[in-house]
Amino acid sequence: MNVASDTELGTTERVLTLLGLLQQRPVWTGPELADRLGVTPRTVRRDVERLRVLGYPVYAGQGVGGGYRLGPGRDLPPLLLDDREAIATAVSLLAGAGGAVAGAGDAALQALTKLDQVLPTRLRHEVRALSDSVEFFGQGRTPVDPEVLMTLARACRDEVEIGFDYPSGGEVRRRRVEPYRLVASDRRWYVLAYDLDRDDWRSFRVDRMTDASARTWRFRPRTAPDAATYVQEGVASRVYPHQARFLVHASADTVRAQIPASAAVVRRRGNDRCEVLSGAANLDTVLIHVLLLGHEFEVLDPPELGRRCRVLAERLLSAGASIPPVPYGEES
Repeated sequence: MNVASDTELGTTERVLTLLGLLQQRPVWTGPELADRLGVTPRTVRRDVERLRVLGYPVYAGQGVGGGYRLGPGRDLPPLLLDDREAIATAVSLLAGAGGAVAGAGDAALQALTKLDQVLPTRLRHEVRALSDSVEFFGQGRTPVDPEVLMTLARACRDEVEIGFDYPSGGEVRRRRVEPYRLVASDRRWYVLAYDLDRDDWRSFRVDRMTDASARTWRFRPRTAPDAATYVQEGVASRVYPHQARFLVHASADTVRAQIPASAAVVRRRGNDRCEVLSGAANLDTVLIHVLLLGHEFEVLDPPELGRRCRVLAERLLSAGASIPPVPYGEES
């Protein structure tokens, strides 16, 4: 056993470490705790008593199978979180606040506020950097490395350049960017950034980034596009070779409930109409998806898609020409 004197580790730090250990698993024996803390079993007993005085219900069992366990209680102070746990918790709560869990948005925001209140100053700044740098469309779900998220969030906050490796055109290249906002979609995390090598705005998938690190150069903020809108439009249309716009005769809320946020951008056009912007490798695919929404619609762009509608309509009419028409009043 690695035994150390009571003064080798500060009492407060040691008691907090003991509390953290008790929160990790249901039961610890005295010798196990003494070994983990580097103290004598007698010191463990004194530290357990200190926790009890602070209001933590620590129970001690006797005999074979006995040990120390932390009981539940209304007055139990907040859980202790190390750096990675705090960051992971903040990421999960932010995803919940953005709608990743149905009906959990308000509760996630309240929990995030409580987390901010109980964290040490150092971690509080880290979590605030993350929360201040995140926007949402849809529901954030795909897990990413929280360390990468924090690196990006800090860079957004501190206005410093970021470098990372990113796949492009079949090869991995080093990118240099000025990061502005993190954005969570219904499937992935993105960062909106100004690409210094391409001299233009770009969005990058966080899960594709490797070797992300902050550079020493600070930047002066540019006039940036709306982060969530830019990334959503990019995911829904700009990444595809063909884009299409439709005027759909249904409310924006109705259509948004039918189309994933990552598949199309839906813009309100009055109370009972909306504009749908989407992209695909083939325009017929977009056309069929809009047709299957079940609403009247008009093609706005591109002009060739309108002509394609007429070709497909004639083909459908021809396919059904041999089927007798349904008598009036008997349509399903």
